[in-house]
Amino acid sequence: MLHSLPPSGGIGLKSVHYNDVLSSEDGSKNPGWVEVHPQNYFGDGGPPHRWLTAIAEDHPLSFHSVGLSLGSADGLNQHDLEKIADLCDRYQPAMVSDHLSWSGNAHDRYPDLLPIPYTQEALDHFAREIDKVQSRLGRAILIENPSRYLSYNDDEMSETDFILSLCKQSGCGLLFDINNVEVTATNVGLDMDAYIDAIDPALVGEMHLAGHAREDHESGVLLIDDHGSVVSDVTWRLYERFIKRAGPKPTLIEWDTDIPDYDILMSEVAKVDTVLNSHVWDDAHHALAS
Repeated sequence: MLHSLPPSGGIGLKSVHYNDVLSSEDGSKNPGWVEVHPQNYFGDGGPPHRWLTAIAEDHPLSFHSVGLSLGSADGLNQHDLEKIADLCDRYQPAMVSDHLSWSGNAHDRYPDLLPIPYTQEALDHFAREIDKVQSRLGRAILIENPSRYLSYNDDEMSETDFILSLCKQSGCGLLFDINNVEVTATNVGLDMDAYIDAIDPALVGEMHLAGHAREDHESGVLLIDDHGSVVSDVTWRLYERFIKRAGPKPTLIEWDTDIPDYDILMSEVAKVDTVLNSHVWDDAHHALAS
């Protein structure tokens, strides 16, 4: 059963902002919820847990894992799964998620979220690994659409068809990252609007917005998913296109490199809330009109 986050703007919680989140007296400068990478809290105690415990008293939590490696042919990272299970018992997060990727094998671990082929074999394998996670945690999880820099010649289906089939087969939901849509569509030549329109809003339990870097090469533009800047105009447009159809969804501002001052981060959250609130008003207006 999917838990839920408030349909408002959230932030990826960084240690430099712990005090800002706790000390803000102006409610407009508080995020509606926060997300953390559980791998950063695998230690049993210490300052990180003291801060997170205090913040979790007033802010719903989302756990966004970066290490389960569900697409690895040798199976998921069991160590990370057990640690995440312990953290779920401790903090009772509203949501747990990981990525449509792999990042290791039986012998090595890689600091990357590597793409998987979109084949039936890969789909069946990924669904089995998700089932292991959901059975261990006693809850449905979300899987994030990837940012890609290449595609496989042997792909048997589109990315959106793979994601929709994966959700149906495994019972998981989707963490819909709109920046990743812009990055992937630009890098491998997809139709961004068609991608947005193909996603069933009922599957989406959380959304991400982030910035990216741009490189101009003779072969064309390459976008790098570095989470190190404000959200692009294209990503905002795609986000509004989806929200107009889906209605308000919990939406995170994801900023992991060149981390800005808290006020800059919260100004991006304010943009999220403006979009979400406008569509809440639209829904109410249509209901009254009918």
